[in-house]
Amino acid sequence: MIINQRTQALRAQVEDIVKDLQGLSQEIGNKELAGMVGELRNRMTEPFMFVIVGEVKAGKSSFVNALLESEREICPVAPQPMTDTIQQILYGEKEEIVVVNPYLKKVFLPIDILRDIAVVDTPGTNSIVEHHQEITEHFIPASDLVIFVFEAKNPYRQSAWDFFDFIHKDWHKKIIFVLQQKDLMSADDLAVNERGLYDYAFKKGVSEPAIFAVSAKAELEGKYDQSNFSTIRDYIRTHVTGGRGAALKLKNNISTSLNILERIDLGLITRAEQFKADSAFRLDIRQTLDNQEKKSNHQVGLLIENLLNGYDRITKSVGQELSNGLSFPAMLKRSVMGIFSKQASISDWLNELAKKLELNLNAELRTKLNDGVVDLADSVQQMAKMIDLKIRNGSTAVKSDSYIFEDISEKRASVLRELQEAFARFMSRSENFNDTRVFPENTQVSPNIAAGSGAALIGVILATVTHVAMLDITGGVLAGVGMLFAGITAGIQRKKIVQGYEQEIREGRSRMEEALQNKLRGYVHTIKSRIDDNFTELDAMLANEEVQIVHFKERHAELTERLSSIDNGLDV
Repeated sequence: MIINQRTQALRAQVEDIVKDLQGLSQEIGNKELAGMVGELRNRMTEPFMFVIVGEVKAGKSSFVNALLESEREICPVAPQPMTDTIQQILYGEKEEIVVVNPYLKKVFLPIDILRDIAVVDTPGTNSIVEHHQEITEHFIPASDLVIFVFEAKNPYRQSAWDFFDFIHKDWHKKIIFVLQQKDLMSADDLAVNERGLYDYAFKKGVSEPAIFAVSAKAELEGKYDQSNFSTIRDYIRTHVTGGRGAALKLKNNISTSLNILERIDLGLITRAEQFKADSAFRLDIRQTLDNQEKKSNHQVGLLIENLLNGYDRITKSVGQELSNGLSFPAMLKRSVMGIFSKQASISDWLNELAKKLELNLNAELRTKLNDGVVDLADSVQQMAKMIDLKIRNGSTAVKSDSYIFEDISEKRASVLRELQEAFARFMSRSENFNDTRVFPENTQVSPNIAAGSGAALIGVILATVTHVAMLDITGGVLAGVGMLFAGITAGIQRKKIVQGYEQEIREGRSRMEEALQNKLRGYVHTIKSRIDDNFTELDAMLANEEVQIVHFKERHAELTERLSSIDNGLDV
């Protein structure tokens, strides 16, 4: 095939672009796509390629034999289906058959017409032989012209037109139609089927269907005036061997490459939508955790406020009783009565007052603690349960119908499946909800914690944490008050004693509030962080997806621009 210098230069540019397209397909990681681009690249320097398709027994092999004007049978013809492999027929100085694999062989023949064209004879589109249709479909993307052979008696078989849809809609290939075995029909019946084929192809989107009714049998028998093969050969001379073949092949290569890029683009759109949906799901998880943390901390505030109100009421009552009891008349009365009874001494009175403070304070705080921990525990549990529900029920991603990125889609599904399983394990394990940092050293934690599992233990843990914190603080307060009372003598001023008590109570109150805030808010934040840690793998996947999508879009846009620029300047 003679190629002018301009076409040769453009082909070199396109070959370079297709090489980069193959690199992109390999980056994507889809073997089928990479194989398809590889086939296209390998066939760019081959002659203009005809792919012969049609149903079993439509007469494809006889058609090829007649078309090539060979004195011998190139493609076997027999009553039963004979084409059990794809045969690519190419020009060679000597006859040679190269078996590429069990489903494909190359036949080299010293036939002049093969200097300008290559012919691919395929099994029937309705062949029951495994792999044949799949491999035929792999040849179509690299084809330059598809010759669709129908049995003249019945050009309406559904399997053939289903394959037509694949060729025409999916790959936009140039197709011509052949009604073979016209010698088996009357002229009138043949005309009816020619018209019917024309109308059917037109409805399928072919603007001007090219239809050739031929008889391979008549051609092979030398009845050239009856075979009508001259019309097909004229078509080939006009469109291929007349010097336009190289430019047409280049145009086809560009069209196929753009088609592949369009498929990648559709896959990228789906992938970007999927990324957007997954990112929204992840953001929803973060916002849910933040909102639940705020709700839990609000419950922490209400619990502490309630505990402090009880603390204030009890300590104020005891403080008022201390102040009244230290008045001069009361002290004088106790001093006189103490002469006659040890029970009425100032020391005994102060001991009783200290015990009263301890009993009332513990009773008050225990009651408020029991009431408040239930609400707080429910809030923290709700945090875990809401995330668990979102993971289980969240259909977060667009379901990809693009085979281009099916591997990525499978990996994403695996990540989400593992997330579900990991979070189920997280919810079931008590150690995930138990934080030793919230407990003071050497504190004996309730054995109930070890007996339960998961989020059900939160109430027990919080009750223990709060109880331990209050015992620690109130114990210190009571000890301080006890020491204060132990140092009281008749000569101590009432005001100084009351001020000392109030100072001890204020400091205890401040320590209790700070300790409860730190421990309870810290516990809530720890559980939130542990829940969020389950999403580490998903976060890594999303970070990688964001980079990958941007990279693939940039590469896609670059290759599309380079190809389109050549395509727009190519005059065919």
